[in-house]
Amino acid sequence: MKQKLVVIGNGMAGMRTVEALIESAPDLYDITVFGAEPYGNYNRILLTPILYGEKRIDDIMIHDFAWYRKHHITLHCGPGKTVVDVDRNRRRVIAKDGTEATYDRLLIATGSLPLILPIPGRDTEGVMSFREISDVEAMIAKSLSKRHAIVLGGGLLGLEAANGLKQRGMNVTVINRADHLLNRQLDNEAGDLLKSQLEAKGLRFELGCTIENIISRNGHISEVELNNGSSLPADLLIMATGIQPNIALAKAIGLDCEQGIVVDDAMQTSDSDIYSVGECVQHRGELFGLVAPVYEQAKVCARQLTHRTDSRYQSLLPATRLKVTGIDLFSAGDFNGGEQCEQIVFKDPALHIYKKLVIKNRRIAGIVLYGDTGDSAWYLDCLKSRTDISPYRDCLIFGRPPLPIAA
Repeated sequence: MKQKLVVIGNGMAGMRTVEALIESAPDLYDITVFGAEPYGNYNRILLTPILYGEKRIDDIMIHDFAWYRKHHITLHCGPGKTVVDVDRNRRRVIAKDGTEATYDRLLIATGSLPLILPIPGRDTEGVMSFREISDVEAMIAKSLSKRHAIVLGGGLLGLEAANGLKQRGMNVTVINRADHLLNRQLDNEAGDLLKSQLEAKGLRFELGCTIENIISRNGHISEVELNNGSSLPADLLIMATGIQPNIALAKAIGLDCEQGIVVDDAMQTSDSDIYSVGECVQHRGELFGLVAPVYEQAKVCARQLTHRTDSRYQSLLPATRLKVTGIDLFSAGDFNGGEQCEQIVFKDPALHIYKKLVIKNRRIAGIVLYGDTGDSAWYLDCLKSRTDISPYRDCLIFGRPPLPIAA
C-alpha cells in the first residue's frame, strides 16, 4: 500500500518538493494537493510580464493540469478548496467546501501574504496588493480607465508593478520610506543609479516618506496624503511593502509558530508527521522570501520524505540576483561595510555600470554589482570560500583574473 501525502499549498515551494519526490520515488506516495487559486502551479516571479502584456497566464505555468494527471496527483484547487482545518488525531485535512483527505505525511506550503499597512482608508476600492494572478487581472482592468497609480514600496515587487503599470499607460509614482530604492539589496550609490534610469523611463519617486492617509471619493480612492505634508492624485494604490508568513492554519492546529512555522533542519514541524517549506517557515530564526533557499528546502524535504534522513537544510549565504525592468543587479554579504573594511569601486556612468567590493582582512566581505553582473558567481565563490584576494587585489574589480599562460 502506498502512503498518503497531502500538500497544502499549490505554489512553487510545495510543488518543487513534489516534483523532486516523484523524480526519486514516483511510487512511494499517493499525492493529494490543495490550492486556493484555480490554476496549476505557476511562476509568481513572472507576473510582471503578464501585467505589461508580454506573457499570458499559460506562459508562466510550471505545472499545468496535464502534469498533475500524468503523475496521478489529485489536485483540489480554487477558493472553495482552501484548507480550513487539519484534524491531527484523525490525520484528516478539511477544505472550505467540505472536501476531505487523509494523510500519513502532511506538507504545509502556504507561502506568504502581502503586508497591508494599517493606513486609514486602506479598505477603499482601488487599494490592492500585487501577489496573485487575480491581482494582475484587477490591475489591468483598472489601467484601462484610470490614470494615476501610486505604488507604496520601493523593493523589487513595487518597482516591477510600477514598471508594468507605466507600460500600461498610467502615470506612476513610487513612494518609499527609505531614502533609496531596493535598500535591502543595494547601497545608496547603486540605488541612486537605479532611480535615475527609472526616472528616464517616466517613473516618479517620493523617497524618505510614506502614506499617512488614503482619501476616497464615491467609495473609490482619489488621493493619498504623505507624511511630508504633500498629497498626490491616486486612482489606484498598490501596496508592495513586503510579505508575512501565512501561518494562520498552522497556529490554529497547534503547531509551534513564531514569526513563521518553526521547522528543524529536516523541515519537520513540531509534529513529526507534518513538514513545511517555503515562505511560511521559520528555520533557526530566519524567514525566507527568495527562490533559491526555498528550492533548497524543497530538495531537503523531498529527501526526508523518501527516508534519506541524512539530508539537512542549512541556510544559504544571502545573495540576490535581480533583473529590475531589464537592469541586472547582484548583491551579497555585507555590502555596506564598516570598521576595518575597505572598498574597491568602479563606476562608468555613461554605461550605467557600478561595482563595489567590500574587503576585510584580505577577503571579500560584500558585493554590489549594477548593470554588469557577469562576474557575480566568481565573486560569490570567493566570498563563500574566504579566498585571500591579495595576489590579484589590484585587478579584482575587473573580474576573475586570467589564467597564467603555460610556458
